[in-house]
Amino acid sequence: MNVIIVDDEPLAQDVLETYIERLPHLNLVRRCNNALEANETLNSSNVDLMFLDIQMPQMTGTDFLKTLTKPPIVIFTTAYPNYALEGFELNAIDYLLKPISFERFMKAVNKAKERYDLEQSVVLPKEEEVEIGKDFIFVKSDKRLIKINYNDIIYIEGLKDYVIIRLADSRVITLQTMKSLEEKLPKLIFKRIHRSYIIAIDKINAIVGNMVEVTEKKEPKHLPIGKNYREELLAIINKNRL
Repeated sequence: MNVIIVDDEPLAQDVLETYIERLPHLNLVRRCNNALEANETLNSSNVDLMFLDIQMPQMTGTDFLKTLTKPPIVIFTTAYPNYALEGFELNAIDYLLKPISFERFMKAVNKAKERYDLEQSVVLPKEEEVEIGKDFIFVKSDKRLIKINYNDIIYIEGLKDYVIIRLADSRVITLQTMKSLEEKLPKLIFKRIHRSYIIAIDKINAIVGNMVEVTEKKEPKHLPIGKNYREELLAIINKNRL
């Protein structure tokens, strides 16, 4: 993956560059001191992953990301934990708090690599109408129409131009917008909780702060709740609250 570092602190750049050099599948394209240099690099080079500081002069990292129409995969780096929710709102793959350990760096890179490999390996079919039944849907994936029972869906994740339907032990990838899929799914069963996530209401284990906890592959998985969706989600939860 081609990588850029966007940070106004030379020491932070040095740490990230040292970590990047340890991983053979990462190629550092440029160290950028601000958003303007980063924008120039994105327009002139093929960049797959961006380590983006939040607190920078002239323009913050979050404001810069909002200006990009087709951003690369983003890992935020910052000394301030209060920006975590906004980072998820902007669809960042991870959020690293300074000082960054190599172990935590590796975990974030592995998540980015998984998304990168997925985007590179999937041959997206043309978007077609989702066929819906009483208890199931058919979606087009890899030249097949696949039947998916509503009860098997844990959550749905939006990634750029396609969605990943997460099941108990597998996933189905299809070219579809989150908005169009949300409109077709039964609203009594599924709820949009974030610009990138639709969740099966009966698969919610707990609400933890601004996160929803579900179980995926027998492990707890935490999904962010977007501020624009929180009130409606809590209204549903409160209807079944003791």
